[in-house]
Amino acid sequence: MNRLSRLLAVAAVACVMGVEGGPASAAPSGAPVVNAPAGSVSGSREGSAEVFRAIPYALPPVGERRWRPPAPMPRWDGVRAAQTTGVACLQPPMAAGPYDRGAVPMSEDCLTLDVTAPEGARKAPVMVWIHGGTLIWGSGHSPMYDGQAFAKRGVVLVSINYRLGVLGYLAHPELSKESPDDISGNYGLLDQIQALRWVRENIAAFGGDPGNVTIFGESAGALSVEYLLASPKARGAFDKAIVQSGYLFTMPELRGKRGEEAAAEDIGLWLAGKLKAPDLAALRAMNARQLVDASAATGYAPYGTIDGKVLKRQLVDTFDHDEQAPVPLIAGFNSGEIRTLRFLAPPVPSDPAAYVDGIRERYGDLADDYLGLYPATGDLKQNGLDSTRDAVFGWTAERLVRKQAVLRQPSFLYYFSHGYPSADAAGLTAFHASEVPFVFGTISDTPPAWPAIPDTPSERLLSAAMLDYWTSFARAGRPSSKQGPTWDAFGSAGAFMDFADRPLASTGFMPGMYALHEQVMCRRRADGRQSWNWRTGSSAPVLPARTKDCASIP
Repeated sequence: MNRLSRLLAVAAVACVMGVEGGPASAAPSGAPVVNAPAGSVSGSREGSAEVFRAIPYALPPVGERRWRPPAPMPRWDGVRAAQTTGVACLQPPMAAGPYDRGAVPMSEDCLTLDVTAPEGARKAPVMVWIHGGTLIWGSGHSPMYDGQAFAKRGVVLVSINYRLGVLGYLAHPELSKESPDDISGNYGLLDQIQALRWVRENIAAFGGDPGNVTIFGESAGALSVEYLLASPKARGAFDKAIVQSGYLFTMPELRGKRGEEAAAEDIGLWLAGKLKAPDLAALRAMNARQLVDASAATGYAPYGTIDGKVLKRQLVDTFDHDEQAPVPLIAGFNSGEIRTLRFLAPPVPSDPAAYVDGIRERYGDLADDYLGLYPATGDLKQNGLDSTRDAVFGWTAERLVRKQAVLRQPSFLYYFSHGYPSADAAGLTAFHASEVPFVFGTISDTPPAWPAIPDTPSERLLSAAMLDYWTSFARAGRPSSKQGPTWDAFGSAGAFMDFADRPLASTGFMPGMYALHEQVMCRRRADGRQSWNWRTGSSAPVLPARTKDCASIP
């Protein structure tokens, strides 16, 4: 079980649920109507865009459909009203903080998507947003994910919901037994794949180009993009990908322990025991709200499962074997990622001498490399934040662009280091997800506790540049903007774009960072007893010795 998800899952406070509606009906007078293969829908005109909300892309996953792969939604009769914001997928309470939007309607019946299209669009590039939230929380319907700025740049934005938590990722022997493939888990990922199929089949009716689809997501949404890059089931469902603050942790395998991770089916049996559910029928009979809250209270951690079908190998192994989707890629992370995820950081040593002793004990022959990047002469607390950031997000981003380049695909690296007064004052400069409102052009529509972004020309200019880079990449596979410099592919020069107060193109990204963490993760993988994850500094286990499998890492 993954400790990151477990720690987040137990940090809950309060939330409410609701009920989804939206039956087929007559279109309101003057509303835009689209006759798609899935059925006719009526939306609303907002500015120069046409917006269609809460369109179902699969049958409701309720009753006997709980913990089954998503089933396509049959074509409906009449015109379905699509003007009302949809509900979030059922999820436990979220801890108070920057990411909490407060009480939102939610339901187990939640497999819907939103489409925002430029008015009169024809064969426009399509971008499909996959929200984050540790595979536990979130919704594709958040106002921060509004698609107006994309529409102004001639892009169709699709934002999707997918099953979360225990409802989206539970594996269990009885679930595997009823599957024709003898597998279980990954239902939330299968939802995403079904949504992408829906896009391929229907988006042309909304003015989008089904042959030019870019998937993008942040945090767990970025992890989902990595899953989609790796999954044979998703092959051919998209054409480009953007990974914002992704991570490459060890995943549970369906059967059999891997490192420190229990088998996914064993986790399911353990959870059923905690819930006092003797069998699958009892689990399916549980009230959904009670099931979700009780599962979160146990510390159950949702994660993708290596089942040999949906996900064939650990993600790092998939990329090492060149088995990922051969598509252009943008990947990056933020300088202050761990500032809102401080529970991941190691304890701060008592003094520099204790710090050095601890690093030498844990990192052995790599201690000098570690201390060169995170020196004892620096701020020891900041060292912990930086080393954890690099082990989780920095290593992942650079690894992804390197591996995609091996497939001769254009791959671009970014680093978001932008600060602004309220975030800086709170010690949250460039915190985890802080780039999202800049990417969406929604800097004035962030959650209540989010450090307020000043609505100034300089902030709007940075947001406009990021929107340009993201949408131009979706259009043609190369990011560009008149608001910023040329963004070169990563290549041998280690080119990257630093989104600081303005976009700054540079080379020679973080010398030594990737080599150190790649060597650490390689040794943990080769040893087989340790999981590869965020543990660095005084939290790191003693590093296994170098093996021949890891000898060639620079």
